[in-house]
Amino acid sequence: MKKVVLAYSGGLDTSYCLKYLKNEKGYEVHTVLINTGGFDDAELKAIEERAYELGSAKHANLTIVDQYYDKAIRYLIYGNVLKNNTYPLSVSAERVFQAIEAIKYAKSVGANAIAHGSTGAGNDQIRFDLIFQTIAPEIEIITPIRDLKLSRQEEVDYLSKNGVHYSWEKAQYSINKGLWGTSVGGKETLTSNQPLPSDAYPSQLQKEGEEKVTLTFEKGELVEINNIKKSPIDNIVILEKLANAFAIGRDTHVGDTIIGIKGRVGFEAAAPLIIIKAHHLLEKHTLGKWQQYWKEQLGNWYGMLFHEGQFLDPVMRNIEAFLEDTQKTVNGKVIVSLKPYHFTLDGIESDNDLMNTGFGQYGEMNNAWTSDDAKGFIKILGNAQNIFSSVNNETYE
Repeated sequence: MKKVVLAYSGGLDTSYCLKYLKNEKGYEVHTVLINTGGFDDAELKAIEERAYELGSAKHANLTIVDQYYDKAIRYLIYGNVLKNNTYPLSVSAERVFQAIEAIKYAKSVGANAIAHGSTGAGNDQIRFDLIFQTIAPEIEIITPIRDLKLSRQEEVDYLSKNGVHYSWEKAQYSINKGLWGTSVGGKETLTSNQPLPSDAYPSQLQKEGEEKVTLTFEKGELVEINNIKKSPIDNIVILEKLANAFAIGRDTHVGDTIIGIKGRVGFEAAAPLIIIKAHHLLEKHTLGKWQQYWKEQLGNWYGMLFHEGQFLDPVMRNIEAFLEDTQKTVNGKVIVSLKPYHFTLDGIESDNDLMNTGFGQYGEMNNAWTSDDAKGFIKILGNAQNIFSSVNNETYE
């Protein structure tokens, strides 16, 4: 019997694929869930049991949070990556790593084919297929929902006919949770004018008032919260819990999909947004002007290529080397105020703070140069525009 590995999440799409591949195509279906921080042990156990109930011949839960942080998230922080100045790649980054681990697993069990539940109208199909065909071009890719052009209602109906109940209300919202945030897609995100309802987000407001949090970075990595040292991964989880109580991190990303159509998705990413903004503020104090300029250019490119599934392109390793090198002086504390639905950055403390020097204070006092030095500098700085103005008789009226 032919063997297919299905990248499985326990959601509607992959539940449909499992039943369809087994019943209609006669495959021996092996399911694998790649956990990037979105599931606890109880949830993983429940998903495994569900997979076997649906007909999986063998199920595996693979947790790759450490690899995901080391090879992806820390570079997204170094690059201050926010797609369209909004979205911290909560799902797009994890999809790439889920694809890498899923195809490795398929090779390890000798599968003839690998399957996923993407439609033909989104980005995930490209992220999965690009990785699969690069790492294992000999393994066939099967995509039932894309090939059959199925609606969610048709998936629900098929499962019902095969003895599997799936709530239509639940099917109207697609929620993907990982270490770097949670995406929320639903009927409202298919429009251009409707916001997601508050109760569609996984975290609800529990605290009022204001709470101060101190984040400590060493070489660009978050190593302490409120002066308690833990691993960067643990700190992301801790900060997410603190900020979720204030319902921080909700937003809607609007962007151009890889296939050329506009897309809209809601997300909740309290820790990623706070960490990126705090990290960026610390960099403003500890990096030079041209370091910041080129980081912004390369960070944007890195985020775009990552978002579009091009993670295996060798230029990504080149950019990562640059980003990591810039973090040598990104050390210090950032003070953050958490408030209902938002946060503010209060300031930083750092031994590498380029603002706290004896050279001068902006708008106040110059200690390292004279008045004549300043006048001479301004005169030379203006040479190019003065020459252009004189030669071309500009009047600037």
